[in-house]
Amino acid sequence: MATLADLPDSVLLEIFSYLPVRDRIRISRLCPRGKRVVDDRWLWRHVDLTLYTMRPKVMWHLLRRYMASRLRSLRVGGYLFSGSQAPRLSPALMRALGQKCPNLKRLCLHVADLSMVPITSLPCTLRTLELHSCEISMAWLLKEQDPTVLPLLECIVLDRVPAFRDEHLQGLTRFRALRSLVLGGTYRVTETGLDAGLQELGYLQRLEVLGCTLSADSTLLAVSRHLRDVRKIRLTVRGLSAPGLSVLEGMPALESLCLLGPLITPEMPSPAEILSSCLAMPKLRVLELQGLGWEDQEAERILCKGLPHCMVIVRACPKESMDWWM
Repeated sequence: MATLADLPDSVLLEIFSYLPVRDRIRISRLCPRGKRVVDDRWLWRHVDLTLYTMRPKVMWHLLRRYMASRLRSLRVGGYLFSGSQAPRLSPALMRALGQKCPNLKRLCLHVADLSMVPITSLPCTLRTLELHSCEISMAWLLKEQDPTVLPLLECIVLDRVPAFRDEHLQGLTRFRALRSLVLGGTYRVTETGLDAGLQELGYLQRLEVLGCTLSADSTLLAVSRHLRDVRKIRLTVRGLSAPGLSVLEGMPALESLCLLGPLITPEMPSPAEILSSCLAMPKLRVLELQGLGWEDQEAERILCKGLPHCMVIVRACPKESMDWWM
């Protein structure tokens, strides 16, 4: 029977890529071959540290020893705790990321206190920035801040960021490369603020509004007014009606539409009404319906038959997405 020692390095690299960072480092201490494989640049392109509460000293060691120029994407979490002894992401660490990791394109921060971390300290090479359950300072995303910050940023995900509000939405216009915006649970954003913000973000090509207090009708109305180049829309169906969905008819660039439940109301469009609106979207190629309770029912047959040019996906809501609607 073959053992790990009999496997080529390429196979070991694939296996080690599924291991937590802590286990990789332990393997590197077992034998010279383990150290050589763990040191391979390929293994450190994408690093997930959300399983741990990393002490700053350990973070600095990983940055100097393993990540550096190899790193493409980084996920960090577990820093938002009370007490003076809790580890925190510091401006110095963020600046070091930018200096030592010139190829870092994606940064995902989970449960992090960024209130004392200026946005100017983030790596300027970022193309995607994700904030999940993070605290930010009020000045982070205001329009009056330095317009040269994050010049390459194409996608920003704001998932349960309590401080984010209308003025921050309008401040996103600083990021001229921005094409994708995801708002999840941003309960301080109002319908008026969304309309004003999208008016200045007319170059967006992807918009997701999930689990917010905004109604789907008001969101789609703002989209139809200001985002004529939008290609992908994903939103929860809270407050969605047939007239509200119909405002997307004739949208010239819309290719993908995803509607997510389970907050279905009597005003929710029927499958026939959804079909009618989708037929009037000239470039629509993907229609996805999640958590509406229509899977394995007549609704799927109606939509698939009526939209032969589209990929129609009707399925239950994935478990990992349930918290959007809490």
